[in-house]
Amino acid sequence: MFTIYLQGALLGAAMILPLGPQNAFVLQQGSRKQYHIMSAFLCSLSDTLLIVAGVFGGSALLSQSEILMQLITWAGVGFLTWYGYGAFRSAFSRDDMVLSAEHQIASRWRVIITLFAVTWLNPHVYLDTFVVLGSVGGQLESQLRPWFTAGALTASFVWFFALAMLAAWFSPVLNKPLSQRIINVFVGTVMWFIAIQLAKQGLGY
Repeated sequence: MFTIYLQGALLGAAMILPLGPQNAFVLQQGSRKQYHIMSAFLCSLSDTLLIVAGVFGGSALLSQSEILMQLITWAGVGFLTWYGYGAFRSAFSRDDMVLSAEHQIASRWRVIITLFAVTWLNPHVYLDTFVVLGSVGGQLESQLRPWFTAGALTASFVWFFALAMLAAWFSPVLNKPLSQRIINVFVGTVMWFIAIQLAKQGLGY
């Protein structure tokens, strides 16, 4: 049982640790101490729904719906392009006071909506949870699947909460105008890079 749990945790970590929109967003919120714990929880909650669905049969449904994947892909391209533009615009703002004020003004619902868009409009999250984790976990015997799933979920919760709390811990440094500019450039670059990769996939390149 523990071996299966560990397998799920390691594979889950391998899927979560690479740089992506979720990680960039949680890092950004943590550096501002702005709903960062809520952001980590919602990322983990989304992963819970996706991983459970993937391991217990969702991968077959996704593989049969090419239209759905295309819709998610292009919606993701549009959202990530828009979000990246906003990050670059903040990064290159000339007024540090405006920049600082902009960081403080973000409603709870705006953060929630943005976070769910970053997660659910990213086709890679379905490939990671449905295709990779789902295919591996789905091949296990029924009594072993919960252990594999629990391992993957543990990796998700530990990673997102650790990232949010570490970013908040270093917020006195990360929340300075220069640091925020660097973070915004970093976030914008990540968003646009992934948007380009998604566009290539959508066009069949």
